[in-house]
Amino acid sequence: MDTTQLYYLQAMGIQAWQAQPNRQQDCAWQNLQNSVRACTACGLDKTRTQTVFGVGSRSASLMIIGEAPGFYEDQKGEPFVGRAGQLLDAMLQAIGLTRDSVYIANILKCRPPENRDPSALEVSLCTPFLEKQIAHLQPKLLLAVGRIAAHYLLNTKTSLGQLRGKLHEFHKTPLLVTYHPAYLLRNPKDKAKAFEDLQLTRRTLEHTTV
Repeated sequence: MDTTQLYYLQAMGIQAWQAQPNRQQDCAWQNLQNSVRACTACGLDKTRTQTVFGVGSRSASLMIIGEAPGFYEDQKGEPFVGRAGQLLDAMLQAIGLTRDSVYIANILKCRPPENRDPSALEVSLCTPFLEKQIAHLQPKLLLAVGRIAAHYLLNTKTSLGQLRGKLHEFHKTPLLVTYHPAYLLRNPKDKAKAFEDLQLTRRTLEHTTV
């Protein structure tokens, strides 16, 4: 409907039809959330408090992917909370972004006991959920934070140090790699390198959203 048609409809007191959100996509997203919530495939349901689906904007250009929920994430049901989450928020703010303007998810949707590394079986059973999230959101750029996320998304065992600073792809979606905020809390000397990664993220986003 063009502006002239809209003008005459309003002049006649007729409510113009407005496009509604894609209900089919909304239903698919809700079904995906329900599937995650009900999942018992890998056995982590026996020790989790709740699943951690993801958080943020479904129209985000940037999707951040971490490893797995920790203690605080398991309690709250939201990825990257606690000290690591506060640092991630600060990292985003450093490049003019906020938690609400991106989408944040993890390789696993349940916390491994004692925050251990995810097993190969857990990753293989859980990552189809993540891939469906990526396909639904269609972000312009993925940012893998930490070794485990980077290794899965890139199907490699190359060190994170060697993966940084290069533009990769996951199913044709551009992907960058940086340190996990929890790692940076333990190794603050690498925060300068992480800031370089964030600057590259900002530049890449600007290029891909033109």
